[in-house]
Amino acid sequence: MPRTETPGTEAVPEPRLRWWTELPLILLVYACYSAGRLLARGDVSHAVDHGLAILRIEKALHLNAEHPLNRLFTREPWLGVPADFWYASLHYLVTPVLLVWLFRSRAVRYRAARTWLMTSTFIGLIGFTLLPTCPPRLLDASHGFVDTMAHYSAYGWWGGEASAPRGLGGMTNQYAAMPSLHVGWALWCGVVLWRYGGTRAAKAAGVGYPLVTTIVVMGTANHYFLDAVAGAAVMGAGLLLAPLVTRGVDRVRARIVPRVADVTPGSRAASSPVVSAGCQTSAGERIPRQRESRFGPGAEPDASSADAGDGAPAPAR
Repeated sequence: MPRTETPGTEAVPEPRLRWWTELPLILLVYACYSAGRLLARGDVSHAVDHGLAILRIEKALHLNAEHPLNRLFTREPWLGVPADFWYASLHYLVTPVLLVWLFRSRAVRYRAARTWLMTSTFIGLIGFTLLPTCPPRLLDASHGFVDTMAHYSAYGWWGGEASAPRGLGGMTNQYAAMPSLHVGWALWCGVVLWRYGGTRAAKAAGVGYPLVTTIVVMGTANHYFLDAVAGAAVMGAGLLLAPLVTRGVDRVRARIVPRVADVTPGSRAASSPVVSAGCQTSAGERIPRQRESRFGPGAEPDASSADAGDGAPAPAR
């Protein structure tokens, strides 16, 4: 089993990952993600102000990808409906499928990839808390955006409140738009597919999936272009911080594992030194309860006595 060393600590075996420990961890992180989105609702007026500020920045930078894409998706159902399904489902399907695939077939890479994803997600939650942002679809109609998911709601399970099923809109935070973790998670999936997919089709999917997701989030009026840029930046920050998080976890394990071993039954006996290691007896010295040889010190038994063993008479020949 590979061992990891941290400064000032002893080498500790790297944990052997098990699905029954990984699954609760993933579910816990996703629960924190969902709860964080709900708790960080923010003031609606501030969210609208932040959304309008993003539009002004994009206008100053001559960035206006959202309007033409949104008009195209609204005008063409054959584009708009698949885009809504893409937005409402793949974010929650592709990422866990790739996590399971990594765990089963690329176990050596799994821990680093999982830590990167989790670290980036928590950074995104900080963004939701500090900068609640009104998505384009919730701005006043005078700004020229159409909520395609409400427009095509008859085709799917969603209503007019993001991708939540009808009647469950209150279970989601519609102002958690900055950064776009739809784009962030898609970028993570793309990197995993590109690096570990091993085939040209996997590499093509690694490029296409985050690119199409970026187009979809803008065309459905769920995110601004700068939301997508922020999502990619969050993943970059998570990638840089993930090794620090891993080392921190290893330091904690290095302190906890020896303590657990000390209180484990039999651990003291197993770890105690062998007192007689390397010791030799002097000439004529007897170890207690040891039988005395009838041949005297330094004498060697003959072949017949050796055959009998332990002082028993040799059988007649």
